[in-house]
Parts: sequence; C-alpha cells; structure tokens
Amino acid sequence: MKHQTPDILNQMRDRLIMAHYRLGQKLRPSEIAGDFGVSANTIREIMVRLSTEGLLDYEDQRGFRVVSSSDRLLHDITEFRIVLEKTGVERSIARGGIEWEAQMTAAHHKLSHIENRIRRTGDVVGVLKHWSDAELDFHLSLMGAAEMPVLRQNFRTIYARFRQQIVSPDRSYAHRDGNIVEHQRILEAALDRDVAASLDAIHSHLCRNLLPTPDTAPRVSEAG
Repeated sequence: MKHQTPDILNQMRDRLIMAHYRLGQKLRPSEIAGDFGVSANTIREIMVRLSTEGLLDYEDQRGFRVVSSSDRLLHDITEFRIVLEKTGVERSIARGGIEWEAQMTAAHHKLSHIENRIRRTGDVVGVLKHWSDAELDFHLSLMGAAEMPVLRQNFRTIYARFRQQIVSPDRSYAHRDGNIVEHQRILEAALDRDVAASLDAIHSHLCRNLLPTPDTAPRVSEAG
C-alpha cells in the first residue's frame, strides 16, 4: 500500500520518538522505503525534514542516524521545554477563560485515564502512541489561551525531541506512577490561577531530567 508523504512524515516522526529505532542507530532510506511502498528518494526527503527538527543526524557521505542518547542534550532540551511551558502557562492564566479551563480539564481527564490504565495493567507499549499524544495535548492545553502560535509550534518540536531522549525500554518507556500526581498538581495550580504554584509544578515535573548544578550536586567529603 502506497502512503501519502504527510502520512509517512508523521509515522516516521512517531517511530523516532517512540523507540521504534534505537538512539544512535544508522538508518538507510532504501531499507525504510519498502515499509511505505515509496521510493528511497521520497524517504530521504522526509528524513532530511526530520533532521531539521532535530530527530535525526545527517552527515554528507555518511547518511542518517537517529540522534544519540546524551545527558547534556536532554538537559538542554528540558531547560528549553520548561522555559516555553512556563511562558505559555503564565500567559494563559492571565488571559484564559472558562473555555480554556474546560479544555485543560478534558485533556487531563483523557491523560489520567490512560496513565491509570498503564498503572493497572503494566502495559505501556500497547498504548504508547495514545499516551504520548494525550500527554502532548495536555501540556499544549495548558498554553491554550496564550495566543502564541510560534510558541506552540516550537513546543511541539521540543516535546518530540524530549520524548525521543526519554522513551526507551530501559527507562520503562518514560512511564512513572508519579506522573499522575504531578499532572494533577499542574492542572489544579492552573485552575486556581496560581502562577507561582503552576511554574513550580511544571519545574518539579521535569527537573529530574536536568543535570545537577553545583548547588544540587552531592558534596564529596574531603579526606584528612
């Protein structure tokens, strides 16, 4: 079955952020083309696009690789994500009305349902696409009243890069039972129109992916 190019782009993006390929894995357009019933040139063009989104590395004469795992890269992506989300939420709290509150609540309800299902069944892989989409929708809903399309566009890109770094079998596909409580806390702070609590909840939710700073790193006892 031949797919349309936008469909392939979205499916390839999903593959890259949901551990279909290993971080650092070399990808050959000619091998992937058969999955979609299109030419290797079509896949190459799509992979060039995904490299501009930061999901693939490309070197002339060496081809494409999935971006490698990197604590430093994850730290930088997380910092940028926090900045974007805090900006969008603070602006939405100032501007949002009942429609914004309803959209946030609905998005959280769907996400909470999926996360509770994962906790009950232990099946992350079977709902990974639904969970990833629901989490993105929830975090976008927090910024829904900001009226900043460029911010939302950049958040989608940085969110994909963030998920790519943390979704892997050895990380339980990024699932933590604590996410349920943390998402609830973020929602309640936003609904209360408490800017300080909202920003703190967002930071607390993501800060485990940041590298320790000199102030937070454990002190090494000096001998003697």
